[in-house]
Amino acid sequence: MFELPRRTFALALTMVLAGALPLRAETVPTLQESIFWGAEVKSGDLPPIDQRIPEEPLIVDLGAKGREFGTPGGVMRTMITRSKDIRQMVVYGYARLVGYDEKYELVPDLLKSYEVEEDRRFTLHLRKGHKWSDGAPFTSADFEYWWKDVANNPLLSPAGPPDFLLIEGQPPRVSFPDATTVVFEWDKPNPNFLQSLAQARPPFIYRPAHFLKQFHQDYADAASLAAAVDENRVKSWAALHNKLDNMYQFDNAQLPTLQPWINASEGKKIRHNFVRNPFYHRIDTRGVQLPYIDIVEMEIVAPGLVAAKSNAGEVDLQGRGLDFRDASILKKGEADGGYKTYLWQTGVASQIAIYPNLNHNDDGWRAVLRDARLRRALSLAIDRDAINRALYFKLAKPGAMAVLPASPFFKQEHRDAWAAYDVAQANALLDEIGLDKRDGSGIRLLPDGRPMELVIETAGERQEVENALQIVTDTWREIGVKLVMRPLDRDILRNRVFAGTTMASVWFGWDNGLPQAYTSPAYLAPTDQVFLAWPKWGQYYQTAGQVGEAPDLPEAQRLMELLHDWESAVNDQERAAAWSEMLAIHADQIYGIGLLAEAPQPIVVSARMRNVPKKGMWAWDPGAHFGVHRMDEFFIQD
Repeated sequence: MFELPRRTFALALTMVLAGALPLRAETVPTLQESIFWGAEVKSGDLPPIDQRIPEEPLIVDLGAKGREFGTPGGVMRTMITRSKDIRQMVVYGYARLVGYDEKYELVPDLLKSYEVEEDRRFTLHLRKGHKWSDGAPFTSADFEYWWKDVANNPLLSPAGPPDFLLIEGQPPRVSFPDATTVVFEWDKPNPNFLQSLAQARPPFIYRPAHFLKQFHQDYADAASLAAAVDENRVKSWAALHNKLDNMYQFDNAQLPTLQPWINASEGKKIRHNFVRNPFYHRIDTRGVQLPYIDIVEMEIVAPGLVAAKSNAGEVDLQGRGLDFRDASILKKGEADGGYKTYLWQTGVASQIAIYPNLNHNDDGWRAVLRDARLRRALSLAIDRDAINRALYFKLAKPGAMAVLPASPFFKQEHRDAWAAYDVAQANALLDEIGLDKRDGSGIRLLPDGRPMELVIETAGERQEVENALQIVTDTWREIGVKLVMRPLDRDILRNRVFAGTTMASVWFGWDNGLPQAYTSPAYLAPTDQVFLAWPKWGQYYQTAGQVGEAPDLPEAQRLMELLHDWESAVNDQERAAAWSEMLAIHADQIYGIGLLAEAPQPIVVSARMRNVPKKGMWAWDPGAHFGVHRMDEFFIQD
């Protein structure tokens, strides 16, 4: 199918394995050598399996999960629509210090174990003998390097340590008692620490120090470092270090990883190949090292071709790039394409949500958009049942943006809030605001005389969004509001929102529609510019007031207070109370106008694939899409 690059590309780089301790036979099953790496082991380029995995590997009990033992080998095909989305291999691989299991409970993964004392002191225990993908030891020194030489180096991290490590502006005390122990400690609780480590896009609090030190001013030979800076055409050693330090982007094939598959493709290509990590820490109870699949082939295609190529049987596993509207055509092509179409639940709070920008630069529009009565009127003037019939065959749940029934905080009253199709009440609210004047075509006028032409910008990636907005266009005309839809590139859209030039935008609802008491409600408060309703409030929080605007509406300020209450809570009852009030504020203020939730997500699974659940949850966070379902346990049966 293709030629792999030299498979020992980085394996010969630091084989510090001579002192590896023997495995304890009473706890670890007899290990089976990988056929894929057999030639490298035989030639001496790669150590045998008992010297590659940790002394105490993570042993996966497939039988307890109702799964089959896998047959190692094969190439699994999947697709993405942008070159930068090769980072999905970090998402799907889902090797985390701690991660969610199938019950969405936190469990150790890369870590052997952890201890928590009053949510203030976290002791992390690494697995003895764990190694990076190039064979170098993974130890507390990798955490120490990140903490001292990256996170607290002003040239590499001008803003300092990441926000999730700052409690009321104070960083933790971090210590490294021995090679397999790391301690993070705060004076006040940081209940979100472990949840942050389990995210789809995790904050990597460690780095492969042995690799990156050769590009760090404090460790590298000055002449060699200067030559590397010139060769890579960057301005400084810090720029070079940051360019190569792409743990999440996954675009530096030389950067060692702990993920189940290694990037084996240099540069920009149409097809990227990821090969099994020979030092991966998970095994099954037979002693077979995971992942089962040898190679993942990720092809970059135009967004409009994902469904067509899936229908033609050109993928083995696909969810990203497919919408519910594709389900019927996919079902029809199953026999010829040699695949099945599963319909998974979705974990987002709303399949489609409209976000009026409360930080819009235009003073006239900003004043109107900040009035909750306008947002309520816009929500009331949406015929959600019509959208559900037209786009989802009535399989979705119409309603406002709210958490899903799987969350203990779900309330039907929140889903119903301002979500009934009621044109009369919507018109009354707009009249009450003072928007009672109209032009000759029936469009309401702003106080300054401009027509109410509400421009909604989209990422142009989901046909269901455009179709839904066409229906909304018709019903908003009934209340004198003209909807103008403007599709843009995703990155351009976000930059425009962040700059305050976008009037309103469309995206999914909250990524996490399944919160528990231990889940941080930070995404309900103005803490992040990515929440499209308050980008500048989020910027203000993220930059400690250096950029953006401080929240100046009472309800938004109350959300920040409640977030602080959650962060300082000493039990789940107090955390649940904060969650409940924050959700009630959102239901009342309608910062995001949700249309529908729980729309099924089509997942294409080839007939060759095994261990892929027929019923699953498609959620970004928590869950990392395929990640929580452990893609390293999937296998190919030809």
